[in-house]
Order: sequence, then C-alpha cells, then structure tokens
Amino acid sequence: IEHGAAYFAQLQDEDGHWPGDYGGPMFLMPGLVIVCHVTGCMDQVLPATHRQEMLRYLRNHQNADGGYGLHIEGHSTMFGTVLSYVTARLLGAGADEGWVAEARAWIHARECGAVGTPSWGKFWLALLGVYEWSGLNPMPPEMWCAPYALNPLHPGRYWCHCRMVYLPMSYVYGKRWTGPKSDLTEAIKEELYASRGGYDKIDWEAARSECAAEDLYYPHPLIQDAVWWGLSKAEPMLLEGGSLHWLRRKALTEVMKHVHYEDKNTRYVDIGPVNKVINMLCCYIEDPTGLAFRRHKARVPDYLWVAEDGMKMQGYNGSQLWDTSFAVQALAAAGPEFLERFAPALRAAHAYVDTSQVRVEASGSLPEHYRHQSKGAWPFSTQDHGWPISDCTSEGLKAALVLAKLPAEKVGAPIPAGRLAECVDIILSYQNADGGWATYENTRSWPWVELFNPAETFGDIMIDYSYVECSSACMTALAAFREQHPAVRAADIRKAIARGRQYLLSIQRPDGSWYGSWGVCFTYAAWFGIKGLLAAGETYASCGAIRRAVAFLLSKEIPGGGWGESYLSCQDKVYVSLDAPHAVNTAWAMLALLACGALGRGGEQAQALHRGASALMASQLPSGDWPQESITGVFNRNCMISYSQYRNIFPLWALGEYRTLLGEHEAA
Repeated sequence: IEHGAAYFAQLQDEDGHWPGDYGGPMFLMPGLVIVCHVTGCMDQVLPATHRQEMLRYLRNHQNADGGYGLHIEGHSTMFGTVLSYVTARLLGAGADEGWVAEARAWIHARECGAVGTPSWGKFWLALLGVYEWSGLNPMPPEMWCAPYALNPLHPGRYWCHCRMVYLPMSYVYGKRWTGPKSDLTEAIKEELYASRGGYDKIDWEAARSECAAEDLYYPHPLIQDAVWWGLSKAEPMLLEGGSLHWLRRKALTEVMKHVHYEDKNTRYVDIGPVNKVINMLCCYIEDPTGLAFRRHKARVPDYLWVAEDGMKMQGYNGSQLWDTSFAVQALAAAGPEFLERFAPALRAAHAYVDTSQVRVEASGSLPEHYRHQSKGAWPFSTQDHGWPISDCTSEGLKAALVLAKLPAEKVGAPIPAGRLAECVDIILSYQNADGGWATYENTRSWPWVELFNPAETFGDIMIDYSYVECSSACMTALAAFREQHPAVRAADIRKAIARGRQYLLSIQRPDGSWYGSWGVCFTYAAWFGIKGLLAAGETYASCGAIRRAVAFLLSKEIPGGGWGESYLSCQDKVYVSLDAPHAVNTAWAMLALLACGALGRGGEQAQALHRGASALMASQLPSGDWPQESITGVFNRNCMISYSQYRNIFPLWALGEYRTLLGEHEAA
C-alpha cells in the first residue's frame, strides 16, 4: 500500500485530480481530423507534431489482419477500418505505405467494401465528400420541431448522448453540407470504392441499408427500415426548391438554437467528443469567421491525450472528478495510520472535489432545452463541462463525506452542509419510476423506442435506462449522507433507498449476477449490487440476493487466486473469463466480498480474499504501479474504453480495506 500510494501520488496533478488515459474507441479521432480538414484549420488545431503522433497511434492499433476495430482491443470492423484509413490519408500517410495498403486491402476483401460502413461512418464520409448524402438513412432536423408532449419519439426524450450527437448531425444532413473537393478527396474516393467498380457505380439507394457483417451489433428491425424508406421519399420536398423547404429552414434554426445552448453551457467543451466536433462544424457552416467557431477550436486540446501509443481523442474531456472521487475513497480506506503520509494528496484532491461541484444552474429554461437540473451535482470530468451525472454526483458526495470525517487541519475544511444537501436534492430527483437511477437524466420514454436505434454498432442508446451501477452509487451516497446529516430529508432518503433495493433485487439474474453497463462487467456490477443492498440495510445473513452474488463471485475465481474478466462479457452478456487474474477485476471482487463480511466468515470466502490479495501484491511492479492490463470500461454494450487510473485506484482500495478488516478480525 505504501509503495503503491507513493507512486500514485506522483501522478496527481497540481490542481488535485489524477489525469488518466480515457481513450479506446477508434472512431473518435477520425471525426476530429475530418472536421479540421473540411474547415481548413488542420495546421492551427492539429500541428505537424500532433499529426505525427496521431499516425503513430493508428499504426500501433492496427490489427494483424490490417483492419481496425471499433475499439483498440476489438476485432476488425468496417467502421474502424474505413475511418482509420481516411484519417491516415488526411494526416499525410501515403496510399502506398505498407500499413495503409493493408488497411485498404482489408476493406476491399469484404464484398460490401467501404459502402458497408455503418451509418455513423457514412455520415463522416459524406461530409468529407467521399460518399453521397442520398446513401444515408434520413436524419431529419424537423423532428426537433415536433411537439414534445405525448410524443415518445421526440429527441428531447432520448438519452442525452444520443440526442446531442444526432442534433448536430441532423443540421449537417439537413443542409447536405460537404467539404471542398480536392485532389486528396478524389484520390480517397478512388481508393475506397475500387472493389465496387468505382464511385460512379455505387447504387446509393441500396447503400443506405448496407452494413458489414463485422459491424452489425444491432440489426435494424423491419419497422425501422420502413420508416427510413418513407422519410427518404419525403426528403426531396424539404430540400431547397422543394414545397416544404420552409419547414427545413425552420428546423435548422431550431437545431442551431440547441447547438449554441449546448456550446455556451459547457464552455464549448460539449457533452462528448462526437458532438463536440460536429457542433464545431455546425458553427463553421453558420459563420466560418465567427466567435463560436474560434471558441470551439480553443477547446479541442481538452480532448487530446498523448501516451506511449501515440495521440488520441478521448471519450470525454477526461474522467477527472470520477477518478479523483474513487482515489479519495481508496486512500482513506488504508486507515488512520496512513493519514499523515496520504494527507497532502487528500488535501489536494479535496480542493479538486470542492471546486468541481456545479455551483451555477445551466442558463435559460431547462425544460425548453430538455435539461435536468445541475446545481449541486458533480460532473464526470470538470466544472466547465458541467453535465451532471447520477453516479458521478454520488461518488463526489461520498468523497466529500469521507474527507469530512478526517481532520480538517490535514485534508482541508469540509464542504458546507448546505451544498451537500443540494447534491442530495439532485440525487433524489434522479430516481426513476422503476426505483432505479439512470445516468444524466430520468428515463423519459419507453424501451420500445429502442426499435428506432439507427446506430448498427451500439446497443441501448435511445433512452436513459436505470442501471445497477448508478442505482447503487446513489443509494450508498444517500446512506452515507444520512449517517452524517440524519435530519435532512430523512423520510425521502429512506423511501428512495427502499425503492432502490427493490430495483436491485428485480434486475439480479438467477445465477446471482448483475450485468455491468459501464465497467467490465459482471465483476464490476457485483460490487455495486452488493454495496447497494447493504446500504438498504441488508446483510449476508438476511439477504438471499447477497448470498447468491457471493456464490457467483466465488464461482468465477481463477485457479490460483484472483479474478479476471474479458470485455467480451459486455458485448455477449455472459461471463467470459480471462486466463489470468486482472488487478482491477480482482480488486472489484475483493471489495464486494469484503463489504459483506466474507473475511469474518472464514472458510473458502476468506481464503478467496487471501488469494486475491496475494495476486494483487504479486502483480505490483517495482515502481509501485500496477500493470496496464486488458481494457476495463464500456459503454453502449459494445464499445470499450480505457480507465488507466483504475489499475492503481482499485488495488490500493481493495488492499486498504483488506488490511483494515484483517486487523480487526485478528484483534477480535
């Protein structure tokens, strides 16, 4: 613990957070490069040194078959390969360079060729001018003009990441905007479609529904194809010269109103990397010399990360608050005798947690812009970003409450109780009708809306569902707050936790597991599921669900000790074991078992913990670091994402709690 914490403290930034690599998806950087190319700001935003490192990143993550995955550990897909190929060419790689030619060969070896890239890939190619807009399924901006009330398909009811991506996409699609033609784009056209007889031979109407088999995670149901066909037939009336073009103009104005609202309320960071660069493009289309476009360019570096594998675009502007909240809890778990050594890091982290809380509500009318309240919440990353999230808010609150128990002269003054109460108000407001908690907002529509998920590569993107992780985080935060502030909203907290308990019980699988939607996977969810039930007053003795969860974890222990789970568990929705223990999975399993008293029960449960602790200590590097092993984060079922600080945070946390409880057990 001492060795690991000493190393970990060196990684802390001067403002108190722990920076980390939040990369992994292979489709993020291409969007940025394409937008910089079509807007003519490549040299300004991505100078030669950046482009060199981006090319190195592409070379490092090319699969052995020449293709690229949806994410850095995934099998080759048309989406990843086509976009990586185009990106390499735009960054200056020659078509005849060996690795570039291998990627092109992978594309041509599939019958569908580049036309089989999924809908998001088609969008990027169309705005670059190397694909026809008529080959896309419609993204009508007019849907933003439809009434919200009694309309389950209004985009304001979608999961916020979904609606904030399709918002600017619909603007670019609605204008049929395409970047300037050049010798390079004409060469890319020729290179991409050679296996289909050339660009002029493509049947763009048929191309709308083509998707490579390697990419097809969510096949379109028949009803969706029927809707796209009908909308595609109506589209000519909305274009310039059509009888309904007045409606298109109105819709585009409405869309830009929401684009500017998002930009201003996130200080031009935006909710994520995809809508960041498309919003940037929308502002350029509206006014190439305008202030909005200039402000967008200034915030691009927020998303860039350079590491040993090269430069990438991250899946957010970072995971600063999220990682820091976990780090606080991990360091504090080591116990009071470590406080003197850990105090400087905890004090700096406390300052970051304090300054990251959202202190000002988003501007204007929240309902008009389909926003949940923000004031009092914590974001995933930074205060500038500002989007509130239920589990980030809860982990921020728990970190603040942990720090409030420690001497102020060591770690700084506690965050005022009034601000913590505002946070509790937000957490309570997030609870859904099913008793669970979703991510950024309440669930606003019904699961059948998923029938209209237009993204072939992602699952469950249309609405904000309740999740075991978010629900447990909220329940444990409310319970921790009640312990320190028993008079504040006591009845509401009691009812919310009781409803949350019922939700957790309702989604547990018969084998005792929970499916994890934001980490890999069943191991991660087991930690949250068990902790949530404990926060509701359950114990191992009183709760069959906890006993089944413990049995599930014990059944997945790797021979020799520890736990290791593959990311394939996420996409396949069944547990897939690794061949060797993984430090992060092992830590999650240990934290779950420790929380429900496994150490004190002795026998096989305690032995599993001893073996897990031995595995963690054995895998620690001489530097005090733990090795970066397989990827541990996930979103939308099918895309993995890196949390590089997890490899330090969770082993430290698990060993800290293990040591503390082992001492208590031996003393007893």
